[in-house]
Amino acid sequence: MAPENSNHATAAAILPLVGGAANITSVAHCMTRLRLGLKDRSLVRDDALRALPAVLGVVEDDTYQIVLGPGTVARVAPEFEALVSAGSPQLTSTAEELAERGAELKAARKARNATPLKLLLRRIANIFVPLIPALIGCGIIAGLNGLLVNLGWLPAVTPALAALASGFMALIAVFVGFNTAKEFGGTPVLGGAVAAIIVFPGVAKIDAFGQPLSPGQGGVLGALGAAVLAVYVEKWCRRWVPKSLDVLVTPTLTVLVSGLVTLYGLMFVAGEVATGIGHGANWLLDNTGAFAGLVLGGLFLPLVMLGLHQALIPIHATLIEQQGYTVLLPVLAMAGAGQVGCAVAVYVRAKRNEPLRATIKSALPAGLLGVGEPLIYGVSLPLGRPFVTACAGGAAGGAFVGLFSMLGDRVGSTAIGPSGWALFPLLRGNHGLGTTIAIYAGGLAVGYAVGFAATYCFGFSKQLLADLNTAPGPAETPAPATEPVRAT
Repeated sequence: MAPENSNHATAAAILPLVGGAANITSVAHCMTRLRLGLKDRSLVRDDALRALPAVLGVVEDDTYQIVLGPGTVARVAPEFEALVSAGSPQLTSTAEELAERGAELKAARKARNATPLKLLLRRIANIFVPLIPALIGCGIIAGLNGLLVNLGWLPAVTPALAALASGFMALIAVFVGFNTAKEFGGTPVLGGAVAAIIVFPGVAKIDAFGQPLSPGQGGVLGALGAAVLAVYVEKWCRRWVPKSLDVLVTPTLTVLVSGLVTLYGLMFVAGEVATGIGHGANWLLDNTGAFAGLVLGGLFLPLVMLGLHQALIPIHATLIEQQGYTVLLPVLAMAGAGQVGCAVAVYVRAKRNEPLRATIKSALPAGLLGVGEPLIYGVSLPLGRPFVTACAGGAAGGAFVGLFSMLGDRVGSTAIGPSGWALFPLLRGNHGLGTTIAIYAGGLAVGYAVGFAATYCFGFSKQLLADLNTAPGPAETPAPATEPVRAT
């Protein structure tokens, strides 16, 4: 079957299992998930969805999220959207009643989840997640360019590769400002215009707090603050400026007021905060590396489960902007290694549970490439104790990478998003590439081994082991009630 037909077939298989076109209110996707707005959640057939070969798992939040994996989701989403658009727009009276009831349930669910922290994390994700593909592409090009430079190969090509890799990062503040204004309800281009001030070379001629500004000072944090301020100024203008003057006065005042505050306040403050983040991350791993890696690697799976890992995205972006790589991501990626080791141990121990073993076999390749949701929600979390032992594997791998950071060998990633084996093309450190790769590979090996050993020895009570080898297993039972906010 041709790839196009395969993607269409996947979309066509999913649509009736989520209630058909009439039950869909919105279609979107991130790096790994098809995100659907639903009128009536009760029309979704979860077990049948999980049984589809292309579906790696499902997660419910403010949208219904079907995990398809990187690459696949970007191809299936347009096919699915086309099928929804072609679907019948008419609703019978019964369907209308169901839609109304579904809307009420959805509103109630949103109200329960709409804590200030969750709303903030969702907004952070909505701002930065769309930028991840460009970060990955430019990061891989930067890694390739660095390798060619170190080897002395293709000297006529490496300047072009450097330009390709650096162009986006030089203007990332503009994209952050654009997305921030869009997320907070302002005019996106005005948010981008104000954020562009931060990277404009001419700011070097401006003094703030007794010292000259530097182009890029404050980075993505300054862009966030500048764009949020621009949104509030714009909304104030919309309320008070006469309609006849709005088209001239509102954008002018928005850029002028928020731009001046950015130049004479936000850039300096955000620059100090960004510098503090960079120094803090380096100090943490240089001085307490093994312990810091233990804690970060061990807690990252619960953070992903709760959606709190989104708070780290601006920190990663700041470190990449400052240093060219983030030292935190390779440590956090060890959580996925612990998860893989745990899954292999469950596979070995659950010898008679074919549904569970089938789930592991289908999800393990994605887990090796850093897509952990299928293993989390289909294997370890429903079983309980194996989720804890998976965290132990992540802690051990994180401690390994952190230990080498204490010894002077930093391991970083030039982009955010991938982990597991998919992170190898993005690795960069303060020593040779070979050393960096060896340390990261060693961390993965430790995470796999400890995750396997901890799960094999301590992940099962006698009752759980007996149940696993006599019952269908998580592959045929409903997903856990846990509702994570988001994961990339």
